Amino acid sequence: MLSKNKIIFSSLLLLSVAIDFLELVFRIGTDVMQVARGDLYWPRFHREVRLVFRCIANLSRALACVAALLLLGAPIKAQEVKAQEATAQEATLNTAGDAAKASALPGDWKLIVSPYVWALSLDGDASLAGFDTHVDVPFSETLKHLDLAIMGNVEVTNGQFGFYFDGQYAETSQEEELFSNELAVGITTTTLAVGAFYRAYEHELGGRTVFDKPRVFALEPTVGLRWTKLEATVQALGLSATKQATWTDPFVGVRLTADLDERWNLWAEADIGGFDIGSKIAYSAQAFLGYRTFVLDHPTVLRLGYRVTSQDFETEDFTGDTFKWDVTQHGPLIGFSMQF
Repeated sequence: MLSKNKIIFSSLLLLSVAIDFLELVFRIGTDVMQVARGDLYWPRFHREVRLVFRCIANLSRALACVAALLLLGAPIKAQEVKAQEATAQEATLNTAGDAAKASALPGDWKLIVSPYVWALSLDGDASLAGFDTHVDVPFSETLKHLDLAIMGNVEVTNGQFGFYFDGQYAETSQEEELFSNELAVGITTTTLAVGAFYRAYEHELGGRTVFDKPRVFALEPTVGLRWTKLEATVQALGLSATKQATWTDPFVGVRLTADLDERWNLWAEADIGGFDIGSKIAYSAQAFLGYRTFVLDHPTVLRLGYRVTSQDFETEDFTGDTFKWDVTQHGPLIGFSMQF
């Protein structure tokens, strides 16, 4: 098993190196094409594809780091297996009454880590310092100005109850010319959500998944808080100014899961909140198609889906005018969930 993990670890590192090499080849090729064709669109396309290469390479490195940690923990895992085998005979001496009592105890708590990439676009209306603007930013523009993005979800559950934390952090920057002077604008967006859920309804569909669990259809009500922070920095003529707005939205919602067969799974979630406590109204919805497999001997679900979030927030800004953020973010999402 250790040699298998080493092979996976080496493969992931080789994949990241190969992607970096492809990016270098692409960079040289596009520079040649730009000179040969004089195409003004080509540099923009060049940057976007390079960022895609970089995201995939970084994801490969992250998986390789996870593999390395698991390799380091392999000896400990082997000792645990030996200890479990040593106590196996003792466990078989338990009476039927003891077994029934054990089955009534709460299930073991499990940790589920879910990094993801959200190719989001923005659409809506915003107001700042007395200026109103329509927000219409496709993913291609978001990617062009993206400096850093970190997104992920962590969940702790025993199968009946659970808690989760979802975080998104993104930095974007843009430079423009204003009266023959350079104007630099940087925007940092942070969204953190914490919530709890309870499996209120479960119906077995027959058969078992590859994780040796019964196939089910389940509904889980959820409740939580979502905190949002927008920070903008403007630099011009050697001067810099930073302003920010933060707000917190309570929300209620429901999660749905349905096992289509032993490997394929459908998962969806929708919530609504704000209630004029933070935002006037806010909602979020997402749906994923998942594929169960094992990665480094850990149950893992590969996910592909779509997410939509919307916030209608309004307050007084630093100029005394109205700050408004009535924007919907939407786009495809890809990631995976690994159980520990």
